[in-house]
Amino acid sequence: MGGVAASDRSVMAIVRNSLILALAVLFTAAAAFYSTDVSAQGSTRTVKTTPTPPVNPEDEEIRVDTEVVNVLFTAQDKDRRLLLGLKKEDVRILEDGKPQEISSFARQIDLPMSLAILIDTSISQQRTLPEEKAAAISFVESFIRPAKDEVAVISFTGESTLEQGMTNNLQRLRRAIDKVQFVPPAGYIGGGVMAPGTPPISGTGTQVAGSTAIWDSIWVTSEEILGLAPEKTRRAIILLSDGYNTSGKKKLEEAILAAQKSEAVIYSVGIGDNFYDGVDEGALKKISERTGGRAFFPRDEVELRRAFKQIEEEMRSQYLLAYEPNNQQADGSYRKIEIQLVNPEMVKQKVKITHRQGYFARNAAKK
Repeated sequence: MGGVAASDRSVMAIVRNSLILALAVLFTAAAAFYSTDVSAQGSTRTVKTTPTPPVNPEDEEIRVDTEVVNVLFTAQDKDRRLLLGLKKEDVRILEDGKPQEISSFARQIDLPMSLAILIDTSISQQRTLPEEKAAAISFVESFIRPAKDEVAVISFTGESTLEQGMTNNLQRLRRAIDKVQFVPPAGYIGGGVMAPGTPPISGTGTQVAGSTAIWDSIWVTSEEILGLAPEKTRRAIILLSDGYNTSGKKKLEEAILAAQKSEAVIYSVGIGDNFYDGVDEGALKKISERTGGRAFFPRDEVELRRAFKQIEEEMRSQYLLAYEPNNQQADGSYRKIEIQLVNPEMVKQKVKITHRQGYFARNAAKK
């Protein structure tokens, strides 16, 4: 019995050792396919190694550079009262006659403002200039928010003069407007009468000094002052003039296009002297309406101040509508836009929408 037991133990030991050896071989082979991961507690576990799959170009993120068009507009009833309760569903927008999907719509009262005040100082404004300056100073004092808004002051005759660049400093703006003055051309007697005499050496100095280049002034203001304004700011021009352009290189259409490119709204205040030709209402209405603004024709100082008050109210009571054009070609082309009322009750009430009439698409060649 004892011999048999000893033999059995020997056989069992051999079998056990063989099993251990076999398991060792298996674990060694498996190690080629497994890696060891050490946990934070110091224990180990085996995880299967998975090779990184190749990058599929179709799975990469696609970036779409789309253009978003922002359109500011105002809504007024037939009595010129501003409407402040419009909703997205009340209007629709068309680009080149084709409906577009509105992506955002909100009443906008808090956007920063970049504003240029253009003051005509030609002969026809000699007697009205003091009232214009007083009204402009009062407007700036009530309108500007030093933390958000900035204003520039430009005077012009045949040439434009930057009296004050963009600033939010009220003292500088008051001083700049106050120092604007009528400078008579050489040989000017008064009342529009020029004394005969020897013309200046330039041959054009007298003509330029006594003339009015309105469109040149709007063009240079749009290009060199408002065109440099920060993004996401409202841009506007307040034009104080009789509207008679008697000199300059630019035409009315060029001034309108320059304002549209800088996204500037033009508010015209038609101030004229009946001793001369009064006011060219047609020209002032055209340049204002084409840019989304409005023209005012005050008959006295009271109405002049009221016009400035209305301008302030309109600029504080605008709506901002945004859309991504269906036409995303970056070809720099001009696109016509139109906001239409779809609310039957508002159409019945003859509500008027005022906005810029177009914009210029991005130009890929200028990137």
